[in-house]
Order: sequence, then structure tokens, then C-alpha cells
Amino acid sequence: MKVMMFAHGGSLNRGCEAIVRSSTNIIKEKVNKAQVYLVSSRPETDKIIPKLDKIFNGSDSQIKKFSYDWLISSLNVKFLNNESYAFSKIHKNIIKRIKDAEICLSIGGDNYCYGEQPWLYEIDRKVKSQGKKLVLWGCSIGEEDLSERKIEDLKLFDLILARETLTYNLLKSRGLNNIRLVADPAFTMEKEELELPIGWQEGNTVGLNFSPLVWKRNKKSQEAVGELINHILANTDMTIALTPHVIDHGNNDFEILNKYYEEYKHTGRVLILPDNLNAIQYKGYIGRMRFFIGARTHATIAAYSNNVPTMVLGYSIKSKGISKDLFGEEKLVLGIEDISDINKLIASFDEMVRDEANIRQQLQNATPNIKKMSYKAVDYLIELIR
Repeated sequence: MKVMMFAHGGSLNRGCEAIVRSSTNIIKEKVNKAQVYLVSSRPETDKIIPKLDKIFNGSDSQIKKFSYDWLISSLNVKFLNNESYAFSKIHKNIIKRIKDAEICLSIGGDNYCYGEQPWLYEIDRKVKSQGKKLVLWGCSIGEEDLSERKIEDLKLFDLILARETLTYNLLKSRGLNNIRLVADPAFTMEKEELELPIGWQEGNTVGLNFSPLVWKRNKKSQEAVGELINHILANTDMTIALTPHVIDHGNNDFEILNKYYEEYKHTGRVLILPDNLNAIQYKGYIGRMRFFIGARTHATIAAYSNNVPTMVLGYSIKSKGISKDLFGEEKLVLGIEDISDINKLIASFDEMVRDEANIRQQLQNATPNIKKMSYKAVDYLIELIR
């Protein structure tokens, strides 16, 4: 089986790294002699993933002004309102790799959560025009994300693997029958345990992850999270470990978390993890925390999969759906509007502490089946080839 992963923006987003790393592992575990290729917009960031057979440059190509391609693209857009030619040239680094694969996995997870994606639609058409199998791998899609154009694209897929039941039920209700329910592959990802930093309390450290993405969507949330830190310091004896998980330019968790660190380091109970760890190393730290509070989905998955009680600063269907599949309800998931309400933040944190033993037991009961659901995705790939 030759598998090509595409729609990957690079591994400075440790969640994206976690998807590629864990997907590669489970495919190779279950399929003898499987070959897995990654087409990445920043291939230099993906060299940390050891089991990939090849990493190709999938970065955008520029259409030079007044060139033949520019002229054809311009005429198509102006007179036919058709962007296909332009996108086929911009994304030629991805398209030229299609011929070497049997299955093409669109792996972004939530790429379909952010409006129309005509560049992806064009790549999908190219995959199908070459007679290859097209799979949407571990996706989350909300009601607000669906359009008629997007649904038509989704119908092209040979297989859509939804990583939680909210997405699965939504797509089924919209007439898509090429969909199966799985779980995020990152639930299966290994961890690497590095030396604990100075100030870490074993068994009594709470992790905190916050992101610029959430802050931009709710400007008051940054102040509220600061108030939550004050509450933890005043009402518990826990250490707070500020935990970045995306370290990308313009979307860097470390930058926003470091402001909290500078404000609270004098307490001796707030530390910050470095910004140069890979996904399995962050998971190694998160797995030794007593509690975790996180905005980044794959940081919370690292916690859940280690049975760490987790409070989610959620902003999309994926957070709600994953929690629902673990607990049977949306437990300790705050919506984008809620996270600027300090009373709700404190109440949720206090609930997590109060119900610690029960939450941990629920996770211990649920995660083995969730991990089986992650592996089930590979079974569906095998069925597709057969």
C-alpha cells in the first residue's frame, strides 16, 4: 500500500505533527510493507518524524505576472469565474506526487472548518481524475462550515473518516454515505519523558495551554485566563506548567504564555516549558500532570490519552465531539464566549478538581476503546484497497 498524505502545513504545529506521526505509525503497524509519503508545505519541519518513507516539498508555486500561466489563469477567472487552472499551477508540487500513490489522505483534520477551500477542491479533483483513492482522514466539520460547494467536494471522496460522532452524525444527516466513525490517530501516539524542570511538583502540577487563535476570537479571554491563574495560586498548592503546543510564526503559543510566565514567575509556582520540544516530548510532560487546561485540541488529546483530567478552552465542534465520545457528554468544554467569563472558568476548574478521581476513572475506561477506534481507520483503508 502506497499512501500519500497532503494538506499538511508543517510540524511547527505539534498537533499537525501528532497527526502525521501517529497516522504513519498505525498504518505501518497494521499494513505490512506499507509506504507512507508526506507532501508538506514546510518539509524541513517534518524531518523529526522518523517513520516516513519520503517527505516532499508541497509548498505553493508562484505564478509570475505576465507569464503564460498568469495570462490563462487571469482569463479563466475573469471570463469564466473559474479558478481551477490557477490552483492547479499554484499547487503543482502536490499534484505531481499523486501519480506515485494508491491512496491520497487529506490529513488536515480541521481544514474544512475554515470557510471554502477551493485549493483543496482542485487537488481532490486531480486525485480522482488520476483514478486514485481519496480519503479525508480524521476530520471534524461543523454545521456552520458546510456549504453546497463543500458538500459537492465531500461527495468526491471514496472515504471520509470522522474523528468524533458530532461530525459523523452531521455528515450522515446531509446525505453523505461515504463516511465512517473513527477517533483521532493522536490518541495512539507514543510519548517521550524528559527530565522534569525545576519547580515541577510530581503529582501536583496543572498544565495550561492557551493560544493566539483563541485570544483573537475572544479578546477578553486573555485577562480571564490570568484571573484563573490567580485563582489556582490562591486556592491550591499546585504548580502551573505553561505548555505551548503550536510554535509557528504568527500563531505562537509560547509568545502569549511567556507573558503569563513573566507576570507570575516571582511566585515560584509558575514555570514554562520550552518552545523547541516535539509532539511526543510535550506529551511526555502532559502525561505527568495532575490536571490539564488546554486550547489546542492535540494538547488536550495528549492529556486525555494519559488519563489526565482535562478542561478544554474549546472553539469548534472537534473539542465538543471528542469530549462527548469520551464521557458521553461535553464535559468541561467551554465555548469561545464562555472563556472570557471568569466565573465559568473558575467553576469548571473547581469541578475538575472536585471530580478528579471520577474523571480519571472515566478516562481509564474510555481511552482503550478510543484507541481501538483510531486503529479502525486503517482497517477502512485496507477495505478500500481490496
